[in-house]
Amino acid sequence: MKITAIKAWQIDLPLKEGRYSWSNGNFVEVFDTTVVAVETDAGIIGYGESCPLGSAYLPAFAGGVRAGIAEIAPKLIGLDPTNLGALNRRMDAALRGHSAVKAPIDIACWDILGKVTNLPLHTLLGGAAQERIALYRAISQQPPEQMAASVAAYRAEGYTKFQLKVGGDADEDIARIHACRTILAPGDVLVADANTGWNRAEAARVVAAVSDLDVYVEQPCASFEECLSIRRRTALPFVLDEVITDSEALLRGLAEDAMDIVNLKISKVGGLTKARLIRDLCVETGIAMTIEDTWGGDIVTATIAHLALSTPTEFCFSATDFNSYGTREIATGAPRRKNGFMTASDAPGLGVIPLTDSFGPPALSFG
Repeated sequence: MKITAIKAWQIDLPLKEGRYSWSNGNFVEVFDTTVVAVETDAGIIGYGESCPLGSAYLPAFAGGVRAGIAEIAPKLIGLDPTNLGALNRRMDAALRGHSAVKAPIDIACWDILGKVTNLPLHTLLGGAAQERIALYRAISQQPPEQMAASVAAYRAEGYTKFQLKVGGDADEDIARIHACRTILAPGDVLVADANTGWNRAEAARVVAAVSDLDVYVEQPCASFEECLSIRRRTALPFVLDEVITDSEALLRGLAEDAMDIVNLKISKVGGLTKARLIRDLCVETGIAMTIEDTWGGDIVTATIAHLALSTPTEFCFSATDFNSYGTREIATGAPRRKNGFMTASDAPGLGVIPLTDSFGPPALSFG
């Protein structure tokens, strides 16, 4: 089997809540996602999706995803899409870095592998290890009382895990954490996610002020060294996200006891091939994970679901159903949230059918 063509579409994903806000005044109102199709001489087509969280979150942005695809796609024509090791080595040789560019191509080739073998991706990724996946809800940064009201509303819908977007003014962040923890029940999970937004002094103040609460602290500062400094000042459970970019970063974190949990974003590490490696290293070394991505629609949500379902429950801290945040359906067969949980399809591959007729002409086409 050979790759005969690679196509990519640009798609807008408006938000139900109108705006998603996080640290340092960043926000997005309409997400710009890229859907990729990898076509083969066997008539099998695989799909993937990559959706950066704006342009100020990680070293990735939506236009750059498509520019990178234009750079590497011609060099992949003729390869066997089911030989995922060779495919990833070719992508890495053709373009250094730019994981968000490579992720949708890698995912599309996993989708092809599933269709060729007539197996769902969760089987190929190690086999179903849980029946359903516990989801968290991200709470956009707002004044404390509004965030507490959002937590209460989503808790009524079945969520028990919440990720507060903090990383703003330290005093207001302390109030946000207190307001939201107060309305939750014992056993509910609260994560204060600063998304690198605090400096070291601000982070030190916040963790001291909430030290008596049942709360996780996520990525307080921009660098690994700053986060490690805060980790050593608090007994609160600690999550690293933005600095866990690959297996080397994970191994460093493990060696320095820098975290209790990692946030494994599939496009941040380059797709399912590398995400599976990191997932398996985490399981082997006893580190739980939030399994998700930077953002996306139905195809991203399906990808998350397969990796999460094949992860043992005790190591799957939470996952995300990004398609429930948006107003646009881009594929049928994607996971749908039910009482704070989702699962993955048992259909071959990702188990989704992209609504390509509604996409318009491709932004890119090679082959």
